[in-house]
This record gives sequence, C-alpha cells and structure tokens, in this order.
Amino acid sequence: MSEMLTITLPDGSTREVACGTTPAEIAAAIGPGLAKAAIGARVDGELYDITRPLTRDAQLSLVTARDEADALELVRHDYAHVLAEAVQALFPGTQITFGPSTDDGFYYDFAPKDRPFTEDDLPAIEAKMRSIIAADKPLRREAWARADLIARWTASGETFKAQWAGELPEGEELTVYWSGDDWFDMCRGPHLASTGKLDPQAFKLTRVSGAYWRGDQANAMLSRIYGTGWLNKKQLDAHLTRLEEAAKRDHRKLGAEMDLFHLQAEAHGSVFWHPKGYRIWRELEAYMRRAIDAAGYREVKTPQVMDARQWEASGHWGKYRENMFVIPDEVPNVEDEGPLVSDDAQWMALKPMNCPAHLLIFRQGIKSYRELPLRLYENGCCHRNEPHGALHGLMRVRQFTQDDAHIFCREDQIVDEVRNFCALADRIYKDFGFTYSIKLALRPEKRFGSEAMWDQAEDELRNAVAAAGLATPEYGWEELPGEGAFYAPKLEWHLTDAIGRTWQVGTIQSDRVLPERLDASYIGEDGERHRPVMLHRAIFGSYERFIGILIEHFAGRLPTWLAPVQAVVATIVSDADAYAHEAVAALTAAGIRVETDTRNEKINYKVREHSLQKVPFLLVVGKREAEEGTVAIRRLGDQQQKVVPLAEAIALLKAEATAPDLRP
Repeated sequence: MSEMLTITLPDGSTREVACGTTPAEIAAAIGPGLAKAAIGARVDGELYDITRPLTRDAQLSLVTARDEADALELVRHDYAHVLAEAVQALFPGTQITFGPSTDDGFYYDFAPKDRPFTEDDLPAIEAKMRSIIAADKPLRREAWARADLIARWTASGETFKAQWAGELPEGEELTVYWSGDDWFDMCRGPHLASTGKLDPQAFKLTRVSGAYWRGDQANAMLSRIYGTGWLNKKQLDAHLTRLEEAAKRDHRKLGAEMDLFHLQAEAHGSVFWHPKGYRIWRELEAYMRRAIDAAGYREVKTPQVMDARQWEASGHWGKYRENMFVIPDEVPNVEDEGPLVSDDAQWMALKPMNCPAHLLIFRQGIKSYRELPLRLYENGCCHRNEPHGALHGLMRVRQFTQDDAHIFCREDQIVDEVRNFCALADRIYKDFGFTYSIKLALRPEKRFGSEAMWDQAEDELRNAVAAAGLATPEYGWEELPGEGAFYAPKLEWHLTDAIGRTWQVGTIQSDRVLPERLDASYIGEDGERHRPVMLHRAIFGSYERFIGILIEHFAGRLPTWLAPVQAVVATIVSDADAYAHEAVAALTAAGIRVETDTRNEKINYKVREHSLQKVPFLLVVGKREAEEGTVAIRRLGDQQQKVVPLAEAIALLKAEATAPDLRP
C-alpha cells in the first residue's frame, strides 16, 4: 500500500492522496474547469510543475493565468527553452548556456559554431519556435547523477554546460527538462506541462547582443538573443505599444536633442553634463536641500578615497571589492624599471557608498543619547566598477551622486524615524507627480549579524510602514525574501511612470552591523556606552538616474520649475527686437530662465525648433505687441496662443516656475 499524503488547500480543506500524486491530478479531482485552467502549482510556497509528483505533506495552491506573476514566470521560462531548442535545430553545433526569464520576457546565451547571430536570423528562429509550440511536446523533469550529466554534456560537445554542472554545489540535485524525447536542457524548473500550453502569437524576439560567459570579460563572447513573452497576444501588443512609447521617451535620445548631457568612451559610465542638463541637476539639488534642512538633517562632505583598511573594517572589502575601483597608495617611480606597484603597497579605494565615512563623522567626539537622532546628509559622489555591458545612459553609471543620508538613533527612536522618512518621501514623490508602491527586502543568504538581529530589524521596518499607514494594497505593499543588503533589510520605493513602468528609487535600511564593525557608540542615560542604530536612506537614489527617470516620465516636457529654459521670447519682425530684449530683462528680473530668439527666421520655424527643445512657454512678439506692451503666449503642445499684457505673462510664468515646495 502506497504512503498517503495530506495536502492542504488554500481554503483550509485537506485531501488525502497517494504519494506521487501530481498537482494536475488533484486539480482534475476538484473539477474539470480547474484541471483545464491550472498551469502550475505552489507547494509550500515554492513554484512547481503541474506534473511534478508530490512526495510529502504540503500546502498546495494551484496556479492559473489569473495568477499573472507566477503564470508569466512559467511561460517566459518555457519560451527561453523553446528558443534554445529552435536555435540548435536551425544552427547545428551551437552550444547552449543560460536562458532565464526577465521582467518582460526572456533571453538565452549561445556559443554559435560559425558566426555570431544577427537580427536577420530572428524571423527564422521565431518560425521554428512556433512549430515547436504547435507540436505540443511534453516537458518532462528528470534528475541525473552529476557524473552522468557531465559525461552527457561532454559527449555532445556542450562544454559550457559541462563546466557549469561540475561547479554546482555538491549535494545539489541536478535536474534536466526534456522537450519531447529529442532535446533537453539542464534546469531547476519549473515549466508548463507541454510546449502547446504557450500561445504561439504571444512572444517576439527583439534583439541580439554580445555577452560574456558568466558576465566575465576574460571569458568567451557569446550571442545573446532577447525576447518578450506574455500569456496572450493582447498582452504582447500592449507591451509592444509601451516599447514604442518608451523609445520616443528614451532619455539618451532626448538628452541629445535637448543638449542636456553626453557620454563617451573616454569616460565609460561617467556623465558629461551640459549647461542645460546641469541646470536640472541644480534645481533638484536646491529642492532636496530645502527638504532635508526642514527635516532636521545636517549636511556633510566626505573624502572620495579612503584606505583599504577602512573598507576591510566596514566589510565592503570582503563583500564588495570586485565592484570597487582600487588604487595603490604609492607614487610609482617612472625611472625605476621594476613594477609600478610593489607587492607590499598599501591600497586605497574610491568610495562606492557614503555610509562608512558618515559613521566616522559620528565617531568624532563623545555623543550623548540627548543628541540622537543625528541625521547626516551628503550629496555624495560615488564610484562603482559596473561591467561595460551593464552601463545604460543615466540609468546605470559608474560615477554617480546620491542624495544620501544616515540617521543615527536609539532603539526607541527607530519606528518614529522611519515613519517620518516615509512621510518625507511621500511628499517629495507627489511633488514630482509620481505614484509608488513600497516593498520590504528581507535578509539575503550571505549576510552579517544574528538571526535575532535580522528578525528585529525587519519587524521595525514593518511596524514603521504600518504606523505610516502605507502597508496596504493601495501602496502595493509586498515583502521580497532574500533581496536585502548584506548588512540590513530595506524598504524600497518603486515609482510608476507615465507609461506604467516601475523604477526602484528610494530606500531606507535599518543597520546594526556597521555601527558594531566600526565601533560607534553613544553614552546612554545610564552613563554606559551603547550602539546606535544606523538608518541608511535615500529618496532620489542618485541624481543621474532620477534625472533620467524624469526625462522619460515627462517625455522631456519637464515641469516649468525644472525646465532648463522656461521661456523664449521670439520675434516675428526685426522691428520688435528692442521690445523682445526689454521683455527678457523683465522676465529675468522676475527669476524666469528666459532666452531671446531674434533670428531672421519665420515664426513657424522658431515655434517648431523651440518645441523640439521642450521649452514650456513661447512668447511671440511683433510690431503690434511692441506698441501695446503685450505678448502672444503659447504653451508647449498647444496650437492656440493668447495675447496678454507682459505683466500678466510674467505673473503666470513666475507662478509655474516656482518649485512646488515654495508655492503658497
């Protein structure tokens, strides 16, 4: 008699089933409708194949297309496998490597036999993928012994897979998934029951790029094929429409058109800010300074370079060194024929973050419990050694400036400080017109500190968000296992932009590790030394990335208070030139960033040119306006203009050019 298992369903009911029963069989026992709709399962919270046998008592919930996040993860993983199978069928001798799902689709890295793949190859690959889907090939999970799997990969010429199988941790179960009986890939899963469960019209291959094996530039260059995959064609079409809109809003394209910034190979990952772009930066910086001054922060400035021993003490040298720019603390002798850097040289590093330096400021002098909380703020320039292939305009750079602050507080102050930060972040994001969701990133696998410390830190953040009234579905509250920093859990703010994309921006982290490692203390009411808790927090995240997000969110049409040029006075005829200069002088005196356009060009040409520059207001003047002391005012995007007295135009522009926190 086979062993019986107790399976508990989401409604609390239980079913006794034989060991080896699959979630699909349980769905069928519940009803034919569910049997048809179920595409996967969660077993004790873990996503499972619908056809994988159950071997223990468990909590079971069945996954259908209505469970969109889980369903998309399943189908995108399947599309990646179907892509790999199609490529190997069309291009024999191609080796396969990795093929994960992504936020909007999937990709797969290949080692082609003859030549790198190009986008010209994509239509044929798509057609082959659709034929594999139409074949409705069963997807079957199978466990293999390590030695047997390595031998199989080696015999078939799959050197990358053989290497990876040999490096997986001892004791880890190695599994493969068969597509029918003639193709398989090494994979943890889960997958759908068969290729036919995919919609053949709900995916599209989008581009091809180079990628290094395992992300290391010292390794072989591979061909990466990207695709986007969805549950149905309607979702795919909506996504492609969003991509078209996103392309129009691309901050790199608009940044060039609006003369805001540029990037070039001589400074990989660092931004050359032009006057107009830096004006946006300065407005944001001034806005943030007003916000942090009002919230009781004290601004500081710390060194760019610190001794490696400091980074070792903080823990970054061991956990983060590969992402740091390291330099020798030694001046090479150019006349010496020996090595430029001796083996016993002392090492320095450009700071990848500001927190250790802020803690060193806290340690200067004896601190009393009465001085807490102490809020230290810095517009801190940091450097991180991001791979060249990961760099992306303003969104992913090597040099960046954070609106960074660290709050040193007592245990009894944590919840209030985090709640106050939530209120500050809420006001700032709303000033920029963003909605947002809040996530709690929990302890990662590799971390410092005890389990009790992590339990306490995570609970404090939960309690603070609840106290702020933000731990609700309205604010997209969600907990993210394993995504915290190595020293602390963190709250994350995910902004939603004008076309529905989300951007993780602000954070606050509750850290007891760094104060311990760097021996920070204050004198408590009892006269004894105590460790402060260190709250790491940022709202913009980095100025570079936040400006990139703003450009894309507003499609370059920044609010008047942020626009580099807020108005242009353009003449119709040269007789109005003198009046145009008078108008500009009056506008400038009122604090408006304004330029004059008295070129000998037709007014329609001027309107079109300044519209492309996304100037919020165009003030047109001719002979009549000069005689009457008026301007024809036209808003960006409007076809109509309105003639008003110059004083009225100045009042209107002054109101809109005032930052939201300074308005009455």
